[in-house]
Amino acid sequence: MTAGEAIRAAAERLAATSDTARLDAEVLMAHAFGVTRSDLLLRHMRDPVPDSFAALVERRAAHEPVAYIVGSQDFFGLTLAVSPAVLIPRGDSEVLVEAALAARPDARRVLDCGTGSGALLLAVLSHLPAADGIGIDRSAEALAVARGNAENLGLGNRAEMRLADWDQADWALALGQFDLVLANPPYVEEAAELDPSVRAHEPAGALFAGEEGLDAYRVLIPQLPQLLTPGGAALVEIGHTQAQSVAAIAGRVGFESRLHHDLGGRPRVLELQIPLGKGNGSA
Repeated sequence: MTAGEAIRAAAERLAATSDTARLDAEVLMAHAFGVTRSDLLLRHMRDPVPDSFAALVERRAAHEPVAYIVGSQDFFGLTLAVSPAVLIPRGDSEVLVEAALAARPDARRVLDCGTGSGALLLAVLSHLPAADGIGIDRSAEALAVARGNAENLGLGNRAEMRLADWDQADWALALGQFDLVLANPPYVEEAAELDPSVRAHEPAGALFAGEEGLDAYRVLIPQLPQLLTPGGAALVEIGHTQAQSVAAIAGRVGFESRLHHDLGGRPRVLELQIPLGKGNGSA
């Protein structure tokens, strides 16, 4: 059997598991060959199938995400290492990066709250060569992934990863202030129906935030004013039904909100700023 024939068979096998069965099969075959997907399609479709391919397909058939199987995910033009310690970066989150770069193209200091793989921070820093930043996470395992990504992308000297938890008192005292604060906090309702590949494999602590999915916002957002320089902006990812609720939480501490939609037209990011002259608000 050639690689091309095996990909067709694997796509049929994965059709019950994935909406992108053919793409999944191609990515897994490229990983088995140790080449890029483009190289696979151009040069290896008639080659014999690598011995490791069948096991990779079975892992995907058991709902394991492709990104965890191959150990990487592309995001905003960057290739990032991922593991089950971090959420898989998704294309919808690229809207947050675009909004951050538009809000403060002159930013010199950037904070990423709940950095995970480092995706948001590293994407922003890759487009702001004069800036540096800090990524915080409560998971030491996630921070190890983020540090590795920063080093691999040549950003290790501008991106510091720190262990911190916004649920703990005084977590932000030593951080200072930032022109941009980025956050993709947990925002999934505890009882939400999720694809098995997400619920069974991605870290629950980075997904779930109480009955309404709002618990993390209620804790984090009131602490953001002290972290922003005058004129600074916070960019916060939200669930597509949460814009009004999260904007209300932000409004109570003095923020004005601007909503950004993802490529599917769904509400995805709130840009939060305190108008100059209004101070930092109060909880």
